[in-house]
Amino acid sequence: MSETSAEAVVSAASAASSAGNWRKAGVAGAAIGVVAAGAAAGVAIERLTVGRGMRKKARLALDSTGPYGTLRGTPGKAFSDDGTELYYEVDEAEPEASLAPRRRRLFGRKAPAPVTVVFSHGYCLSQDSWHFQRAALRGVVRTVHWDQRSHGRSGRGVAQLEDRKPVTIDQLGRDLLAVIEAAVPEGPIVLVGHSMGGMTVMALAEQFPELIRDRVVGVALVGTSSGRLGEVNFGLPVAGVAAVRRVLPGVLKALGQQAALVERGRRATADLFAGIIKRYSFASRDVDPAVARFAERMIEGTPIDVVAEFYPAFTEHDKTAALARFAELPVLVLAGVKDLVTPSEHSEAIADLLPDAELVLVPDAGHLVMLEHPEVVIDRLADLLVRAGAVPAGATVGPYGSTSSSAQPG
Repeated sequence: MSETSAEAVVSAASAASSAGNWRKAGVAGAAIGVVAAGAAAGVAIERLTVGRGMRKKARLALDSTGPYGTLRGTPGKAFSDDGTELYYEVDEAEPEASLAPRRRRLFGRKAPAPVTVVFSHGYCLSQDSWHFQRAALRGVVRTVHWDQRSHGRSGRGVAQLEDRKPVTIDQLGRDLLAVIEAAVPEGPIVLVGHSMGGMTVMALAEQFPELIRDRVVGVALVGTSSGRLGEVNFGLPVAGVAAVRRVLPGVLKALGQQAALVERGRRATADLFAGIIKRYSFASRDVDPAVARFAERMIEGTPIDVVAEFYPAFTEHDKTAALARFAELPVLVLAGVKDLVTPSEHSEAIADLLPDAELVLVPDAGHLVMLEHPEVVIDRLADLLVRAGAVPAGATVGPYGSTSSSAQPG
């Protein structure tokens, strides 16, 4: 978008936050809120060529037919150190005899070692963002999928709701520890984190190095960063980035204080932001519309006050030193080349500090690479599990999990 457009969006947001006339400024406020929930702010709304009624019908159709996010496991609850209730689900490994032929081809015929793979999701998402990877590993190896505080089925952060304390990445690391203690009290662990989830894994390592040393046997960091997120330009021109950085924290805080009004604005203008969310989630042109809608639903489901609570934590995030905790472990670092939220250069920087890690840069992939190119992520996770000793043999994943528009869901 042009610098003039960026400044216009920022000016509208500033006016909304200062004037206090939320009803008149609702659209501008909702625009900034939803764009932030989608990963960035200050982009122009794409030109829409389909009628609003048709778009609404299409969303309803996709919601009713898409299988994404429907996988469920054995539910459990953990409690963080501030009392926040954290929801998780466990998928147990199945006996060898029950494994489907596809799983035998992928991992070999022997039963896997008793390793648990713990998946941590990103900002404004939920555990369901790992749908394809969960489907591929289901029954093959024990997995734990959890919702970060204030996301998905987990409770609102007690420290934020009652004590008005800011969210920190360190707190998320302690949340992950609580989930591990409840869901994986013993045995080896493979940690997998996307975006904010990867930062959560780093925070766990920084605060609890003995856990990494004694129990973690592999780590996957997908589309994430160890720091310097304040320098990300989100694909915007210099003037636009500077303006957004100047006003966004204050605007998000103001929007969070008017959550009910902003949520109404988000619902009323949802069709306007599908293009923006897709731009910051995917890079491919042929992503299955049901997958794109699935991502949109997760982002829409994140309340604006939660968006506002979490955003400042990213500019303060710096866990570069914590990466040394993974130096002796099998590590996968994977990112989309066209990721505008946590650019692939951040993954390259992580790999530079972990020279024995496998670095995978996926062409034509954006921030939600695990939904956009699930077969690549599954393939590399399979290899990581082999290196970690979780499975005896690996093979390249075939067409399973394709998200092209011509593919069948699931």
